[in-house]
Amino acid sequence: MFTRRDFLKTTAATGALAATSGLAAPAVAQDVAIKLGYVSPQTGPLAAFGEADKFVIDSFLSTTRAMGLNYEVVVKDSQSNPNRAAEVAKELIVDDEVNLMLVASTPETTNPVATTCEAEEMPCISTVAPWQPWFIGQQGNPGDPASWKPFNYAYHFFWGLEDVIAVFTNMWAQIETNKKVGGLFPNDGDGNAWGDPVVGFPPVLEKMGYALTDPGRYQNMTDDFSAQINAFKSGQCEIITGVVIPPDFTTFWNQAKQQGFAPKVASIGKALLFPQTVEALGTAGHNLSSEVWWTPSHPFKSSLTGETSAQVADAFTKATSRPWTQPIGFAHALFELAVDVMKRAGDPTDGDGVAEAIAATRLDTLVGPIAWDGKGVPPFAAKNIAKTPLVGGQWRLKDGGGYDLIITDNKTAPNIPVGGKMEVIA
Repeated sequence: MFTRRDFLKTTAATGALAATSGLAAPAVAQDVAIKLGYVSPQTGPLAAFGEADKFVIDSFLSTTRAMGLNYEVVVKDSQSNPNRAAEVAKELIVDDEVNLMLVASTPETTNPVATTCEAEEMPCISTVAPWQPWFIGQQGNPGDPASWKPFNYAYHFFWGLEDVIAVFTNMWAQIETNKKVGGLFPNDGDGNAWGDPVVGFPPVLEKMGYALTDPGRYQNMTDDFSAQINAFKSGQCEIITGVVIPPDFTTFWNQAKQQGFAPKVASIGKALLFPQTVEALGTAGHNLSSEVWWTPSHPFKSSLTGETSAQVADAFTKATSRPWTQPIGFAHALFELAVDVMKRAGDPTDGDGVAEAIAATRLDTLVGPIAWDGKGVPPFAAKNIAKTPLVGGQWRLKDGGGYDLIITDNKTAPNIPVGGKMEVIA
């Protein structure tokens, strides 16, 4: 396959030949903008992940201009569709000729973009997907660990399933339950990984003495969860967990209430990250719990602006009149990394050099220190994964309306302060 890198090599060779023959070879203009491609789900059922994108990108461009840096960001919407994500990634590489690809939010967007970048030898930084569905999900044979290979151009920073399992079970241990758990795992990259009998929740829960009721994979945008609810009632489940897209959890939780199913704890990945999902439930969102990757109380600062997490969150609310959301921190960190990497890489058109600069990263960001140094990651993924901290929290109704996300467990990241203890769902 003739890749973008082959084209650039051919162009470079032509330039060298012209130079030796006395013809003028085109020079790389110093004032040409460094072009970043950015892909995220801005529409469709995963659109909540992209709510803060405009704020983050506008702030980034304003900051870099003030620093005398020349950046251009070409934004593409994956529309929450993996095929569309791959398509726009190819457009950014071939048509827009970006120098570095940035991609965020769930395996349905990150994986096809990263896979396309690897095939085209385009350096890529990815985030907001647990590392197992990102790394394993892109392998030619995900079921055969012996065949798994590292990537040369795609790099990812986020937490892993081991972290969210630890956070959830730490939160559950604060509540007296019968240790019977119902699992909501959809038929998508996250659901298949979270429910996997080898790397997912089932083996760890069994080892810890929890009994898991897993009704099987369901399709996203399901409008009837009666089968799952009946299975959880039959299994006497007092805990519900899973990784559910926002509209599906709203459907499930409303139907659970209607059908008389009332667990003591509901710790749900993905859907319960966002205030709008909880707000849509009215008062029924009180004490729902989730993993927490970033909040205004996280003790980190931006390497670009020097702002604290609280200052960035406040700026978002001031600009949009909306509550802060967790993806703000990670979208911001993507662009912090881009500036750091391109500064160290030198020539922005040298994809191999840019990839090498990514691998050598050691940067304190708005979401914490990021380094592709293999810490906390199995050897097979050590080259491509940088871990970030994870804690757990509950949504609590505020007296004046709306919800606050209260951190209730920080055993996995003690430097992030807790704001309260777990409470039973009323």
